[in-house]
Amino acid sequence: MNTESTEAKITAWLATQQQAMLDVLADLVNTDGGSYDKAGVDAVGARIKAFCESHGLKVETVKGERFGDCLRAILPHEGTAPTRGNHAANIVLMGHRDTVFPKGEPERRPFTIKDGRAYGPGVADMKAGLVMNMFVLAAFAKFGGAPGPMVGLFTGDEEIGSPEGRAVIEEEARGARVVFNSEPGRPSGNVVTGRKGGVFMVFDIEGKASHSGGNFQAGISAIGELAHKIVAIHALTDLERGITLNVGLVEGGQSVNTVAPWARGQIDLRYVKPEDREEVMAKIHEIIGRSYVPGTKARLTIKGEFNALTQDAAAKKLFGLYQGAAAEAGLKVEGEFSGGCADSGFTAQQGAPTICAVGPVGGLAHSPEEYLEISSFVPRAQAVARAVLRLEQAGL
Repeated sequence: MNTESTEAKITAWLATQQQAMLDVLADLVNTDGGSYDKAGVDAVGARIKAFCESHGLKVETVKGERFGDCLRAILPHEGTAPTRGNHAANIVLMGHRDTVFPKGEPERRPFTIKDGRAYGPGVADMKAGLVMNMFVLAAFAKFGGAPGPMVGLFTGDEEIGSPEGRAVIEEEARGARVVFNSEPGRPSGNVVTGRKGGVFMVFDIEGKASHSGGNFQAGISAIGELAHKIVAIHALTDLERGITLNVGLVEGGQSVNTVAPWARGQIDLRYVKPEDREEVMAKIHEIIGRSYVPGTKARLTIKGEFNALTQDAAAKKLFGLYQGAAAEAGLKVEGEFSGGCADSGFTAQQGAPTICAVGPVGGLAHSPEEYLEISSFVPRAQAVARAVLRLEQAGL
């Protein structure tokens, strides 16, 4: 097949699809889909499934018990393609459907366009990336030319650490040739080539209640213990190594005149190097296991976790390929490091060459001011399509 001719057809067709992309994006943004709203996240999935099937893609559903289902939109390949393990290595376009916003947010703040920017809950993070992936897959279904099987992976719980989606993502990554994660492009126009890992934890403390005036000495203050632990946990922060600890939520106690019988804190740990995780976690377990206030007991629970996104030689090669493809779409792209976490860390840790934030450019995610640069929609889609077509040339 003439790759240059196919590339010209795909990029030319994508150039005509901006309004169609915006129409689909408006529908997705106006469909409620906070992480804990399974029905809403699955409603977004139903729209994605209908679009993909209308363009000749087969869609598989991996059911989620508590959170949104995972969808696999599949474009098979008839020729010979590279393999990983016992399977043809899939070219994976990945993204999550859930948002951080409460139920009813799309009714309060529906999709709008003003001065070249689109607004609405999840418009950049990351419903625009989902739409971009849908149209890139549709282009390859329409014109062919993919150098191997392609999979669009649409998950449903990334914003809360992918408690159910992680296993699906890691299974996909073990057989992946490359992974393009379509988180929003940075406001600078750059992509993300490295991310911190994150561990999100809760620690519960048990004390003993007593009247704080009449029988103070009989009490054991869980809040007192909480205070000691917070200071010790925060002291583990090492900014030079990129390690941060934040106890961001606390609660506890029974009444102002009762020695607190219980307390709880929630910890956010971020780190750069995978080996740093074990070192810091060991110190956290030591702090939780120690009783600064005699008689208290505590337990630690990990509620969610992201792996760090690290860049190996193959991932560097993938970035170089994407950078060249983006340049032909008129984009100047560099790689950035982000302190935020994403599902791309899971795929990278499974050995799949991964590049993150290749979606359309946006900013102010998770806020009412979140925006999407409309003019980035088509060129970012073209960049991904060109990169896919040139995988073999790049030795990937």
